[in-house]
Amino acid sequence: MGDKLRLAEYKVLLYRLALGYLFYFIARVLFFTYNTNLIAIDDTATLLKLCYYGIAFDTAALLYVNILFILASVLPFTINTRPGYQKGIAILYFTTNLLAYATNFIDIIYYRFSQVRSTRATLDIVSQESNKEALTAHFAFAYWYILALFIIAAFLWIWLYKRVKVKPAPTKPGWAYFASSVVVLLISIALIIGGIRGDFKHSTRPINMVDAYKHVTVPNQGDVVLNTPFAIIRTFSSNNFKLQHFTDEAYIKANIQPIKQYNSHPASKPNVVIIILESMAREYWGSMNRHANIPGFKSYTPFLDSLSDSSLIFTNAFANGRQSIHGMSSVLAGIPSFQTAFTSSPYAKQKIASIVSICDSLGYQTSFFHGAANGSMGFQGFGSILGFKNYYGRTEYNNDNDFDGIWGIWDEQFFRFMANTLGTQQQPFMATLFTLSSHDPYQLPEKYKKRFSGGPLPIHKTVQYSDNALRQFFNYAKTQPWYANTIFVITADHTSQTHYPEYSKELNRFAVPILLYSANPAYGLKGVRTDLASQMDIYPSLADLIGYNKPFRSWGRSLISNLPAETPRVINSTGNIYQFMQGNYTYLFDGENITGIFAAADKGLEHNLMDGKPNPEMEKGMMDCKAFIQDYADRVVNHKLNSIAH
Repeated sequence: MGDKLRLAEYKVLLYRLALGYLFYFIARVLFFTYNTNLIAIDDTATLLKLCYYGIAFDTAALLYVNILFILASVLPFTINTRPGYQKGIAILYFTTNLLAYATNFIDIIYYRFSQVRSTRATLDIVSQESNKEALTAHFAFAYWYILALFIIAAFLWIWLYKRVKVKPAPTKPGWAYFASSVVVLLISIALIIGGIRGDFKHSTRPINMVDAYKHVTVPNQGDVVLNTPFAIIRTFSSNNFKLQHFTDEAYIKANIQPIKQYNSHPASKPNVVIIILESMAREYWGSMNRHANIPGFKSYTPFLDSLSDSSLIFTNAFANGRQSIHGMSSVLAGIPSFQTAFTSSPYAKQKIASIVSICDSLGYQTSFFHGAANGSMGFQGFGSILGFKNYYGRTEYNNDNDFDGIWGIWDEQFFRFMANTLGTQQQPFMATLFTLSSHDPYQLPEKYKKRFSGGPLPIHKTVQYSDNALRQFFNYAKTQPWYANTIFVITADHTSQTHYPEYSKELNRFAVPILLYSANPAYGLKGVRTDLASQMDIYPSLADLIGYNKPFRSWGRSLISNLPAETPRVINSTGNIYQFMQGNYTYLFDGENITGIFAAADKGLEHNLMDGKPNPEMEKGMMDCKAFIQDYADRVVNHKLNSIAH
């Protein structure tokens, strides 16, 4: 009797959760209906497709909101079916759900002003308003019909909820009752975790706002895929883009120089291929360490070392973030990530000046390649925001015989896939490939397990493998007609495991390689540079090389022109502390105050020079650090990442 009773309870629980999907669908349709002039959707089929993609985001939102209700419904109590208990969980259900649901209706109107789903940042803005009561009254009066629609939906939801009830019945608990209840509880917890993450795949992190844009051709369509409760919850603890004022705009313009302009005139527009190597830290490259004087140093990149002899390499370069998605925004758009990833923030969906937008304006065909499941790491969504015309992932590769079993397609095969695909594209083209094989758990294809023995670290053998995959890619590319006029950029997204003490030092935890190569000697890409460089310098350098002569937003500098007025600098963050490298010093900044000054050679940050009186260079460095953060936050928050009018 008890087991049958619980089965009836579970059916009612599923019905109640299904109501959430129904009303989120209704809210999504209303959202689009009232904002059709802002969202480019041409037909009902497209709208329904976006609603379908929205199910994953609805699932996450509903599970966040209903986690207590679900657990209260499946816990192995003996009072679950009593009227008083059912009344209590009904109050919990509607208190949480209707509060969250109301935000969808608020966005039906607010979207017209913000043109983005409301997030934690929206709550921060509202909290700073001194006349919240008056504003609430005004909007309730001006948009009474939206309030009415919400009330109608709420009453309909309550009515449908009451149509299906858990019938009260006596329960005689026994071992079967408790055992089956515990099993269902554990299954429920697992499903909640999977639903909040977006799936159970090893290769994806929990879905975020940017993932909505991987499904769309026009960025604003992503706002139909999303729902507002999800947008608020997923950004609730990630709004680290606070406006601050340390100096004036004149100082920023003169010293940070966020607007760049170059004057190169290449004979023809070169193709551009950017290769971002997963976890391929500078530590693993022999060519990047020839003068590092590291005892017992061993290289795991023989091909890249040989390529370096014919390339322009930067042996004092650093990442501007800590994760793969940080690397994508830093390399392609010159946007570093600090406490949280810019791409996972509520500010990612805006017009962004990048090497993609610049190439697009010059008539380039643009493509992004990543061999993992489409959408993995958020690359597809952010790539859509940047404006890539083509995205090639595991789906487009369409041959799981080359799947590594965890992350995606092996580097060797995916490099060849990119080379073949580029051969079909009209020149000039710009392509970015993000590799994946040199990633934990550091697997090798069966045929290479004996060939690549690696070294002290598990990653070493996969570094050797990816280096060899690059060798094969270049050997094939040399046979292609597009190769002779192509500029290649090779870097890493971030660092990984360290073996040598030198690379365990705080600053060197961000040490990545930067290599620029072209078979065309006209570009002058040869030599070894030891001046400070970082991922965010790649985008302006390429803009310079391909002959883009208009002003554009960039915190990085052209490593090609290397203008005296453009100060070499690097900025990144440990998560809570900014690290700002410039001139003879490194500065640590907590967002309010400079907390440390260290000599540039002190990569371990062992000797804080703050105790003494700062010299003029230190004074300027501290102000430059603050000015950089001020301009960064201003441009991110106020949607100035594309505009040069500010």
